[in-house]
Amino acid sequence: MTEHFSGETIPVVAAGFDPDDLPPELSDELIDELLAGARTPEELTGPDGLLQRLTKRLVERAMEAELTDHLGYPRGQAPPGGTGNARNGFSEKTVHTEHGSVRIEQPRDRAGSFEPQIVPRHQRRFHGFDEKIIAMYARGMSVRDIQAHLRELYEVEVGHDLISRVTDAVLDDVREWQARPLEDVYPILFLDALIVKVRDGGAVRNLACYVAIGVNLDGERDVLGLWFQRSEGAKFWLAVLTELKQRGVRDVLICCVDGLNGFPEAIEAVFPQAWVQTCIVHLIRQSLRFVPDKHRRIVAKELKPIYTAVDADAAAEALTAFEAEWSERYPMIGKTWREAWEHVIPFLAFPPQVRRVVYTTNTIEALHRQIRKTIKTRGRFPTEEAARKLIYLSITNAEKSWRQTYHWSAALLSFKIHLGDRLP
Repeated sequence: MTEHFSGETIPVVAAGFDPDDLPPELSDELIDELLAGARTPEELTGPDGLLQRLTKRLVERAMEAELTDHLGYPRGQAPPGGTGNARNGFSEKTVHTEHGSVRIEQPRDRAGSFEPQIVPRHQRRFHGFDEKIIAMYARGMSVRDIQAHLRELYEVEVGHDLISRVTDAVLDDVREWQARPLEDVYPILFLDALIVKVRDGGAVRNLACYVAIGVNLDGERDVLGLWFQRSEGAKFWLAVLTELKQRGVRDVLICCVDGLNGFPEAIEAVFPQAWVQTCIVHLIRQSLRFVPDKHRRIVAKELKPIYTAVDADAAAEALTAFEAEWSERYPMIGKTWREAWEHVIPFLAFPPQVRRVVYTTNTIEALHRQIRKTIKTRGRFPTEEAARKLIYLSITNAEKSWRQTYHWSAALLSFKIHLGDRLP
């Protein structure tokens, strides 16, 4: 039978319970006794199976122990002095766990002063149930999908409002995360935005979601925040960078960005000593837009000596050689590179281990791909806050899988050389 419910999360810690009091492991004899007659998966974990019956007995025994502690005397004895508060039967309630619904008998006292801790009054969900809802939501499942999944797996009917309340609780985490203090120095800062669709009145509008990833001196990546605006522009990036500075970022060595107009000036206004590195991959793609298919492969090959040069001088020579060969046919390519040249060459000052990290914005674009994979089933969000909480959950999932993939010992030495007295 399917249950309908609402309520708050149930803590699992009972008054007076100490996990250290438990034996280090349950004996094989006790396990065998519990498993007697239970052989199939349904008999173990199905409705009214061993796991549900064991949960019921453990919860009821724990509540009985809580009531004994509250009254000051055990079942079967009279109150001290013959008068005072006493047991007053039971009330039934259904609680919902990761393994399905369990019907329990909750003990009562005559004075009505007993407040159970393991299953508080008016609460019907064990700890872990909300986490399952949030985990499904974080992977892009819609409310209907979550409802169907819980119904099929646990025979529990969860209302739309309950799922919204559970997932809206994430917004408190988002606000705390967005306002947290940051480190003094980030050798690398990746900045980019992605577009999400959000309903606005009767229309659906595109919103730019601004994202910043910092890499600290230990080689650890950290998403520093999320910001939403109608479109991507250098003016709003200036506000984002100002906020990062207010949250404690004193200096940045190199900012990796795409070719957005006015971006370098916005960065230099907040972090005047930062080097701005234009994404080389973006620049190559922009260059190849001027080239028909029959020449794209050879042009891409002949651009390579520019960004693989040993230093900035060699890169300038390679660009001159490229223009001598191709400027008559494709003059816009050389012009594009020369206009961006100041922000093309900073990465050439670093050793190969660092160049591979900073010559492109792939680090942040990889995160954006994971976010898009999560949100693609939504199509559009009902509100900006709905987009914010799902993107935040997608980021936290991504960060769990991040590892330090950079050759950071050599990189750290290089950063210390370039930062010098700017290090704290």
